[in-house]
Amino acid sequence: MMPGPDKPRIGISTCLLGENVRYDGDHARDGFLTDTFGRFVEWVPVCPEAETGLGVPREPIHLVGDPESSRLVTVKTGVDVTAGMKRWAKRRLKELEGENLVGYVFKSRSPSCGIERVKVFDGREAPRRVGTGIWARAFMDRFPLLPVEDEEKLRDPRIRENFIECVFCLRRYRDAMRPRRSRGALVRFHAEHEFQIMAHSLSLQKEMGRLLASARERNLAELCVEYEAVLVRALRLPATARKNADVLRHALGHLRRMLTADEKREMLDVISECRRGFLPLIVPVTMLAHHARRHDEPHLASQTYLSPDPVELRLRNHA
Repeated sequence: MMPGPDKPRIGISTCLLGENVRYDGDHARDGFLTDTFGRFVEWVPVCPEAETGLGVPREPIHLVGDPESSRLVTVKTGVDVTAGMKRWAKRRLKELEGENLVGYVFKSRSPSCGIERVKVFDGREAPRRVGTGIWARAFMDRFPLLPVEDEEKLRDPRIRENFIECVFCLRRYRDAMRPRRSRGALVRFHAEHEFQIMAHSLSLQKEMGRLLASARERNLAELCVEYEAVLVRALRLPATARKNADVLRHALGHLRRMLTADEKREMLDVISECRRGFLPLIVPVTMLAHHARRHDEPHLASQTYLSPDPVELRLRNHA
């Protein structure tokens, strides 16, 4: 793994940062990405159309043909720019291999950057929103495990939270494996993230445990690569209210001999209200973290699940 910077590095469509690189010379600046999330990450901007040499401003382009193998064609003059885009993409993907990216935010609905529902003109009377941008498809084919979203989907608080959680956890994993991998570091990482992973997928959390159980018989480098792949698969699954409630009750079991009957009843009531959607997740999480500190319960106190970061992004504050 390449050494990383202090902040997670995330690829992004350049126009979302406020740069005037769109076909009409304008931008698509997203305030959350630039002013809020941008304080905690390092953006790696990419604009396929400008970097390919199509110019700013330029004639707009759109997807034409089969949605699974669309071509990029200029709207008015009908010039096919697909080959040039793919040649550039091959070089750019090679460069991004060394950037230690932990995610990517694409421009929605763009014929080059849209990850889904991009208009495709295929000879029908009206275009269908069934396509994927040429660059987005190439990136996701090359980095299939990296979390990706577009700026429109990130306006959904649950999708945004899941993306943020995933990129920061992936960054922590890579940090844990630097500067030198070790089985001990891998075991410590898994122990500290046990509840967080469980909230996304209990079955994959168990699969990761089986990987660690075979650690001494496995090549360490191969084991770390496989573990990271399963980790990202797990984190990309949504952490539902039901799964969170199951994790909270499991965590509460670590305090069963330390809490009074009233304290246990209060915790169970709050967990139930959270599962029903009447309370935000941060309420039972904060209460559990308080009890873990008060009773000095080391396993709970070490869980990243009880200390979502960055605090300023107010994760788990929605009901």
